[in-house]
Amino acid sequence: MRVLVTGGAGYIGSVSVEALLAAGHDAIVLDDLSTGRRAAVPAGARLRVASYGDEALVGGLLESERVDAILHCGARSLVGESVRDPARYYRDNVAGGINLLEAARRAGVTRLVFSSSAAVYGTPDRSPIPEDSDPHPINPYGETKRAFESALAWYGAAYGLRSVALRYFNAAGASDRYGEDHDPETHLIPTVLLAALGRIELTVFGDDYPTPDGTGVRDYIHVEDLAQAHLLALQATAPDDLRTGAAEGPAISLVCNLGGGEGFSVREVLDAAERVVGRKIDHRTGPRRPGDPAVLVASSERARSVLGWKPGKGTLEEMIGSAWAWRQHHPDGYPA
Repeated sequence: MRVLVTGGAGYIGSVSVEALLAAGHDAIVLDDLSTGRRAAVPAGARLRVASYGDEALVGGLLESERVDAILHCGARSLVGESVRDPARYYRDNVAGGINLLEAARRAGVTRLVFSSSAAVYGTPDRSPIPEDSDPHPINPYGETKRAFESALAWYGAAYGLRSVALRYFNAAGASDRYGEDHDPETHLIPTVLLAALGRIELTVFGDDYPTPDGTGVRDYIHVEDLAQAHLLALQATAPDDLRTGAAEGPAISLVCNLGGGEGFSVREVLDAAERVVGRKIDHRTGPRRPGDPAVLVASSERARSVLGWKPGKGTLEEMIGSAWAWRQHHPDGYPA
């Protein structure tokens, strides 16, 4: 299988490309390097520096490279930024995404896996969250993810696109070679590890939630488990894959959650990080952030039953330990 990976120079994209290559597939990385890193593109993958929103360029690339499927990891992903500048998120995540779909349609590429987000659910009324929960995004980031998912379904109905959208909350950890290097860093685990290195001051937002230890509970997935889910989802878009109901018609628009199903509190993450690094990590406790729910955990039963996916590295020690090992070897992140 020859796969075009948008955002393949980013954190999740690079580990997914690594998994594709290890499985014997070809990978072409499409990334404008606005947030991705050239050094994060695995050896063996071909890098094209451009935007997935450039319909003409992408269409030519799909045809010249004879691409079989697309793994769409490229998107703007900062919640706070999306609130401050929603235009950028609608322009890149929605309008750019439609340009990608149009390029695929004209090139005859009918298989796409979308690295989506559980942010589409907003503040859910059930936990763990099943896929049939009504989406109610509470920020432009989640809304643009939901909008593109909707486009996938309609493109499937009208044009025969076979797609799988994977929703998850927090990817964490690292492979041996590729890890998390964001600027700014907003995710909890790398933030805790930067605090362990004395690079930043750590704040725990809220210790009075209705949870066992008073801190918020979130779902985490090891980035290598996420990469395997991407691989399984790509395989499931094949027209002869009976798991996704191919016998009932040529198109599918499948949505699956990914996660551990139980979640970990901020306090549990901090305690596990202190065990991994072997020392206390200084932090302060601040008030709750507006809009932060007490618990966000997704059910992944559909991914297990339909895709055959099961997380293999679900403990905090595995996720934090691999992230810490990568950071020890890359104290300043990827080279500029």
